[in-house]
Amino acid sequence: MSVAATKRLLNLVSFTGMAMTIVLAVYFFQLGVFKDMNALQTIVGHSPLVGPLIFILIQIIQVVIPIIPGGISLAAGVLLFGPYLGFLYNYIGICIGSIIIFFLSRYYGKALVLRLVNEKTYNKYEHWLTNQARFDKWFAWAIFLPVSPDDALCLMAGLTNISVKKYIAIILLGKPASIFLYSMALIYGGNFLSHLL
Repeated sequence: MSVAATKRLLNLVSFTGMAMTIVLAVYFFQLGVFKDMNALQTIVGHSPLVGPLIFILIQIIQVVIPIIPGGISLAAGVLLFGPYLGFLYNYIGICIGSIIIFFLSRYYGKALVLRLVNEKTYNKYEHWLTNQARFDKWFAWAIFLPVSPDDALCLMAGLTNISVKKYIAIILLGKPASIFLYSMALIYGGNFLSHLL
C-alpha cells in the first residue's frame, strides 16, 4: 500500500471513529445518561459483561468529548459497580480516552487543541511546551495529582515531542492515584455534605 493510500485509510478510520463517538455521545445525551444517575444505571443495566463495557465506552467518550465533568462519571462508576470494579472501569475508560486524545492532538495539531481547550487554560500551560524535559516532568506530576486539567494537558502533550511510550507510561502509572482520590472525595464528600444538610 502506498504512503498516500495509507494516509487516506488512516484519515478514514480517524474520521469514522470520531463520527461514531459523536453519534454515541448524542445518543447517550438524549437518553439522559450524562445528567441522570437513574438513566445511567438503566443503560448500564445489571449485565456483568455489557454493563461495564457500556460504562467504559461512556468514560472514553467523556474524555474525548468533554460533555460532563469527569469527576461526576468517576463517582458514578464507584456507585454503580462498587469501589474496586468501579475504579477498574473508570481507569480503563479514562486511560483509553486519554490515549485517544493524545493521538488526535498529535495528528490534527494546535488547531484541534485550541477548539477543545479554553484559551485561558491553554495560555496557562503553554510555557510548558517550550522545554521538553520540563514538560515531561510537570506533565507526569499533573497527571498524578487530582487537581489539574488532565484532558487539556493530554491534548497539549500531543503538541510536544514526548514519545508515545513515555506518554502512555505516564498515563497508566499516574492516573490510578487521581482516579481513586477523585472518586473517594466525591462519594465520601457528598455523603458528608448530605449528613450536614
